[in-house]
Amino acid sequence: MRLPLVLTMGEPAGIGGEIALKAWLARNGGVPLFYLRDDPGRVAGLAARLGWQVPVAAIAAPEEAAAAFPAALPVLAIGINPQGRPGQPDPADAAAILAAIDHAVGDVRAGKAAAIVTNPIHKDSLYRAGFRHPGHTEYLAELAGGVTPVMMLACAQLRVVPVTIHLPLRRVADLLDPAMIVAAGRITAAALRSDFGIAAPVLAVAGLNPHAGEGGGLGREEIDGVAPAIAALRDDGVDARGPFAADTMFHAEARRGYDAALCMYHDQALIPIKTIDFDGGVNVTLGLPFVRTSPDHGTAFAIAGKGVARAGSLIAALRLAAAMAERRRARRDARG
Repeated sequence: MRLPLVLTMGEPAGIGGEIALKAWLARNGGVPLFYLRDDPGRVAGLAARLGWQVPVAAIAAPEEAAAAFPAALPVLAIGINPQGRPGQPDPADAAAILAAIDHAVGDVRAGKAAAIVTNPIHKDSLYRAGFRHPGHTEYLAELAGGVTPVMMLACAQLRVVPVTIHLPLRRVADLLDPAMIVAAGRITAAALRSDFGIAAPVLAVAGLNPHAGEGGGLGREEIDGVAPAIAALRDDGVDARGPFAADTMFHAEARRGYDAALCMYHDQALIPIKTIDFDGGVNVTLGLPFVRTSPDHGTAFAIAGKGVARAGSLIAALRLAAAMAERRRARRDARG
C-alpha cells in the first residue's frame, strides 16, 4: 500500500482509543499502515492509564506516518482536546468528533491517505449538540458531495446490504419501494466489481415477508415491489436473483451461491452476519468517492477504559480498507 490509512478518533468516551492502541500493537501481524486523527496527549494518556507500552508519535502530516509507524502509533492532531472520560460521553466533544471525520475526509480527498476507517461514534451525544444527520454514513455522504450511500456489512463468509436501515419495523413495508431496491442493488454490484474484484457479481435478494410472501398469501410486497426491482436490475445487467425466503438464505451452502445478499430491513441483514462473525464483521459504506470502513460495533461505554475491548473488528476494517483502496488504485492505473 502506497499511502497510509487514516483512522478517526470516534467517541472519546468509548472504546475507539483503546482498540486503536491494540491495532497498533498487532502491527506485525498484518495490520496495514495507519495513523490516527485524534489528540496525541489524550492517546498517550490512555495508553499510560492502561499500562500498555505504546509510544505515541505526534506527526505534523500524513506523509510522516510511514516513518513513525514501526516504533510508535502516529497521531495527527485535530486541534481540539476532548473532555469526555471513559463511559461518560460529553456533548461538548461533538466538535472534536466531527473535526476528526472532517480532517480524515480532507486527507483522503487530498491524496494523502488511501482510505478512511472510522471509530464508532455516539449519535445521541451528537444529536444533543445539534448534529442533524441520521448517522455517520449520511454525514460522510454529505462531505462527499451529496452522493447516495449504501451500507454493507462484510466478513469472510458473508456480505449483506440492508435496503432500509434505521426504521421502525412497522414502517418498512410502507416505505420500501422498487426504486430503493434497484438503487441499492446497482451500487452494490458496482462496488463488488471495483472494490472487491468480483468481475460478475451475483446478488441474492431477500423477500420482506416470511417465505417470501408465499405467492401473495403472506403479503404482496414481493409481487409488487421486490420482484419488479429484481427484473429492473437484471435489465441493467446485474445478476440479481430472488426473492428468496430469508430463513433459508444464510446457511453455508446457500451462501456459496451469491456474492452479497440484498436484505429488506436492518435485522434481516445484521442478525446473520453478527451470528456468523460477531468480532470480525466490518461496516463498509458503498457509493462514496473514497473508501470508508468501520468496525461493526458501537462505543461500548460499559467496558470503555478497562482495556478488555476486542480489536478484531477494527483490525478487519483496516485490512479491508487497504485491500479496497489498492483495488481502486490498480483500476485507476490500468485506465492510465
